[in-house]
Order: sequence, then structure tokens, then C-alpha cells
Amino acid sequence: MGLFRRNNKPADLSILGVDMHSHLLPGIDDGSRSTDHSLGMIRKFQELGYRKLITTPHVMGGVYNNTSALILEKLEELRFAARSAGLTIELDASAEYYFDETLFDRIKNKDLLPFSGNHVLFEFSFRNEPQQVDELVFLMKSSGYQPVLAHFERYVYYHGSTEMARQLRERGVFIQLNLNSLTGHYGPEVKKQALRLVKEKLVDLAGSDCHRIEHLHILEENLSGKAFHELLKLPLKNASL
Repeated sequence: MGLFRRNNKPADLSILGVDMHSHLLPGIDDGSRSTDHSLGMIRKFQELGYRKLITTPHVMGGVYNNTSALILEKLEELRFAARSAGLTIELDASAEYYFDETLFDRIKNKDLLPFSGNHVLFEFSFRNEPQQVDELVFLMKSSGYQPVLAHFERYVYYHGSTEMARQLRERGVFIQLNLNSLTGHYGPEVKKQALRLVKEKLVDLAGSDCHRIEHLHILEENLSGKAFHELLKLPLKNASL
């Protein structure tokens, strides 16, 4: 694919401005382990040109039982630590909601922590194709939420086709792509799917899905890839968040 070619100049992530998928709040999911780790990642985001981070800890019944109150409490603690460390980047928080039997109830009970007004990031199982997707999207939209599907390219049951991404977008879902999917970090098949999405202009939002600083180092080392330059030509919605 032509998108595999490299460009001598690194892609400018300040064009995105806002990262809307990361795991920076320390100790509440499989992301940052400590405040120091979080501050290291935040500092690197700032160096890469970001002006705002919307961090999104996992909410998954029986695994990560994070409440909106806990997330906001941890956000305030991290904001204080960042200010004390002289970091000026804007910090906000939402969540990444796993699509399980509890998500319908969360939507009905307004037990969600959206970002940028009404945006809700949600994810599917990586291995098992979900059922009732139409019902989920209808409920989210009719409840006033803007659904954002996390890392579409990582769902193996959709590999080889972008048809589901097209269908979801037609129903009003935003498709989010992980930046490191374009580096091959998640494997060659995920990279191929990510390249398809970019080529067919089926990406609405780009996110780091950063869990540790190594993810940002991998990203930085690969920004000269042509795929990143092509991605940033798309009418992504990050800067408006």
C-alpha cells in the first residue's frame, strides 16, 4: 500500500491538539501506575504539541468498577500535581465504557461521564462480535449522547472490511482510530485495517490510547510514516473537543 511509504518530515500532532483516549489517571485501571508515571506521559504529550488531554479510564463491570465520582476525584488530584510540576496542558476526564450487559442500564440511568458535552467513548470485546449494536446506538442517540466507538481497527471480527464502520457512521457513530495502530504496535492485521480506514476516510477521531510512556515513544518514532500525514489531512474532530 502507498500509505506504507515514509515522509522525511514528522507529522505535526499539534494539528490534532486534543487527545481524547488515554489512561492517565493513576492506579484505577491498566494504565498509569503512579502520579509520577502520569506526569511523565503528560509532559511528553505537551512536547508532542497537544494542548488538551481527555483521559478515559476503563469502566468494565467486575473488572474496573470506576464511578464518575472517583474519576473526577482522581482528575482533580492529577490536575493539582500537573500544575505543581509546571505543566500547562489542559486536563479533562471521561471514561471508556465496555459494552456489556450493564451499559444499557448506565445509559438509561444517565450514569455516564461524557466529554465535550455529550460524547461517550465505548468499546467492544476484541474477540467476540457484539450483539444488539443497533439497539445500543439507538438508545445512546435517543438519550442525547454522541457515541464514539473506540479503536474500530482492533476488532478482529471486522478485519478485512470497513463496511461496519460505514454503517455505524451512517447511524451517527463517530469512529476513533488508535494512532499506534498505524505503527504496527498491535500487529500487522490491525495496521492493515487502520490503513483501510484512513484511505477510505472513515476516521472521525484519533486517539493515543496511551497506557504508558512507551506508547508515546513508539508514536514519536513513527511520525514520519506517510499514513500519519494522510490521517491528519482528514477532517478529524479532535481540535473541536
